Amino acid sequence: MRLLLVEDDADLAASLAGGLSRAGFAVDRAQDGIEAEYLGDEEPYDVVVLDLGLPGRPGLEVLRNWRRKGNNLPVLILTAWDAWHERVDGFQAGADDYLGKPFHLQELIARLNALTRRSRARPLGELTVDGLRLDETRQKVVLPSGEERDLTGTEFRLLRYFMLHPDQVLSKTRLTEHVYEYDEDKDSNVIEVYIKRLRAIVGHERIVTRRGQGYRLQGALGGRE
Repeated sequence: MRLLLVEDDADLAASLAGGLSRAGFAVDRAQDGIEAEYLGDEEPYDVVVLDLGLPGRPGLEVLRNWRRKGNNLPVLILTAWDAWHERVDGFQAGADDYLGKPFHLQELIARLNALTRRSRARPLGELTVDGLRLDETRQKVVLPSGEERDLTGTEFRLLRYFMLHPDQVLSKTRLTEHVYEYDEDKDSNVIEVYIKRLRAIVGHERIVTRRGQGYRLQGALGGRE
């Protein structure tokens, strides 16, 4: 999944970006509110982590502007523990969740996974599709036989996106936009290579090619186990 991290503290942003990338997110960064608002309007992010005390344009103003324009991308706000009024203001402006500083990275990751799941009306808990189970913590897929298979970072992001959208035809362009970061080489033909790798892992019959349209992961909607 593709994430926009909006944080003006360079050291904190670098630390968070590294941890989120290792957790399977394609992370873009913005250090001021003006850039953040532009990226949020122009790029197809799956979720945003938004600090409020930003130079250029306050985080709450950025959020209000997104919502006023009908941009409903999921937003998690970072606040100080004692700033209860910021949490209230954030929810009133259209935030979906908040996390107080200081926080543990694993809690942030868990909240982001839950937030993106809810935004797609997917059940919370382990992500499953027709016997496939995705271990998001260890970045492994568990096959119906019980066998565990390791995934590279790109394989994990791609399979997770498929499993969040089962039985939907996803174009190469859409997959590329949600799997790669802003400044990466987004050659959509590379997606074909990773599709081939995933088929070798989960079974060739699971990922169907729709010529001229894209790819579809077959299977009934997964649920909580």
